[in-house]
Amino acid sequence: MVVTRKARLAVSAAAAMAATVSTAAWGAGQALATGPVPAPVDRRVAREADVSHHGHVSLWGRGLGIWLHSENHGPSNLASVTVRFRFSVPLSGRQEMPVECLQASARSVLCRTGPLRADGSAGRQLALELQLARRPDEVVVRIDTVWNGGATDRNPGNNRHEVLAPATDDEYVF
Repeated sequence: MVVTRKARLAVSAAAAMAATVSTAAWGAGQALATGPVPAPVDRRVAREADVSHHGHVSLWGRGLGIWLHSENHGPSNLASVTVRFRFSVPLSGRQEMPVECLQASARSVLCRTGPLRADGSAGRQLALELQLARRPDEVVVRIDTVWNGGATDRNPGNNRHEVLAPATDDEYVF
């Protein structure tokens, strides 16, 4: 006997239908436990970038200066990065800042870098001169990346810094 492909499919379909009907009849009045439907898998690969921030902090009287250089060592280009600066001493009211920065609170400032190319060649410079609410002996400045367009950064150590700057007018490098 020769079974054609079409006949084999018809028999398989009939068997599947019979199994479904008998299972439904057996479980009449009961909910059929089929388990959760798995969520579709997103097969896209997350972008990866290595953002780094370096520079220095200086404290004199009530003045606090921050000079920052941000780079991306790839492998993906980034449209922009948001850098956060947090201070152990509050700022004195509203500050005059570059257009790419805003004062988020009395103790923090957010700045965007603009595009960062993956080869590190087009780093961005930023300079802030802020006034503190009082004249401290020292200030701690914390610098970190809070947004990088959703890219994965497997080396976050070079974009998170904590700098202690005594009021000596010296530059403390990070």
